[in-house]
Amino acid sequence: ISLQRSLDVFVGKTQDFTFSPNDSATDIAKHVFDNWPAGWEEERVSSPSILRLIFQGRFLHGNVTLGALKLPPGRTTVMHLVARETLPEPNSHGQRNREKTTESNCCLLL
Repeated sequence: ISLQRSLDVFVGKTQDFTFSPNDSATDIAKHVFDNWPAGWEEERVSSPSILRLIFQGRFLHGNVTLGALKLPPGRTTVMHLVARETLPEPNSHGQRNREKTTESNCCLLL
């Protein structure tokens, strides 16, 4: 089974890639790095280890597979790929939400 994922990179440039449910965020970052699209030369990074996937506003940590996200097969899913040295801790966002129960959350991507 192949899952097609559309990656929106840096400044709105897009490229379609096909991945399997067993592919992890690390596998995807390495594949994109090794197959860097021709029109993205200005955005090229020095290592696949700093490429991070964002899905539905959350960073995907390296070992998270596409299958774990329960994405519907046969549909294109948009994910964002950004260069970032480190990631927030997996539970840090949830912990903050539990501590600040009177606030609402909003995410704005610029």
